[in-house]
Amino acid sequence: MLVLSRKQEESIVIGSNVVVKVVAIRGNSVQLAFEAPPEVTIHRSEVHARIQAQRRGEPSGRTPNDAPPRRSAPTGRAEPALAAR
Repeated sequence: MLVLSRKQEESIVIGSNVVVKVVAIRGNSVQLAFEAPPEVTIHRSEVHARIQAQRRGEPSGRTPNDAPPRRSAPTGRAEPALAAR
């Protein structure tokens, strides 16, 4: 595992087409922005685990009253805190 330090407004480039930027740091929370082509899916790890469990046919642990994950990117592939600016 590669561990890097970044300050607010600094970025990391993954491959040649994914940019991860630190947009805000508030206490022990870091807000990241991802810039990637539409074919690259971006999920928080807990959302990714739920998707994988659903693909395996396992129950998600969510109740019918749970709201679905919010999505705001035009492609519907990223969550609000992860959407590219």
